[in-house]
Amino acid sequence: MAETIKTALITGGSKGIGYGIAEALIRDGIRVAITSRSQQNADDAANALNKIREGYALAIESDVRNLASQEKAVQTVLSRWGRLDYFIANAGVGHFAPIQELSAELWQETIDINLTGVFFSAKASIAALTESKGYFINIASLAGTNFFANGTAYNASKFGLVGFSQAMMLDVRNAGVKVTTIMPGSVATEFNNHEPSDKDAWKIQPEDIGQIVSDLIKMPARTLPSKIEVRPTTPK
Repeated sequence: MAETIKTALITGGSKGIGYGIAEALIRDGIRVAITSRSQQNADDAANALNKIREGYALAIESDVRNLASQEKAVQTVLSRWGRLDYFIANAGVGHFAPIQELSAELWQETIDINLTGVFFSAKASIAALTESKGYFINIASLAGTNFFANGTAYNASKFGLVGFSQAMMLDVRNAGVKVTTIMPGSVATEFNNHEPSDKDAWKIQPEDIGQIVSDLIKMPARTLPSKIEVRPTTPK
């Protein structure tokens, strides 16, 4: 009997942390679908990932702010590969300003993507993950436990995400679905219009988060690291 090849879906997987996770999983022999709001960005990333293992990456245009869009992404994976084992909710945005200057529109976008988007991702995927006894992994932030000036929207979204994730973990673990929240500190990505460079060598790298996800899914079924804080060893 042929060995079952497991599959993953990563939101915001065309760059940064999401792409780093996709690389790690494909190297582990897992098929990976990556989503982006831009089909071109998803295609470009999938083409690069398929150079690691041909046919293991799938590009999907999807918007986490829309439940139907998330349901379609999950259905695309099921139609192509017949199963969904891992869902990594990675898509996120950061808008930073004092409360006096933060617009209602930027507040709403932050909450819609960082918090409601994960709720929609869970609603879209939980039936498939229950079927496979799978894993739902949230990429949160240390901003989900440490507040800072200019962070009202971002802190609110990440504090909410950590609470949502931990409560979701309790809801689904008896159905055989694991939920873990990963809370990174400074990561060398394009987040908030940053351009990664050699100056970011002290930061966590996207492949480091990929390694954490790879290690998590190899844990024995009886063991669940439900919340993981990760930070640079020697921050600037």
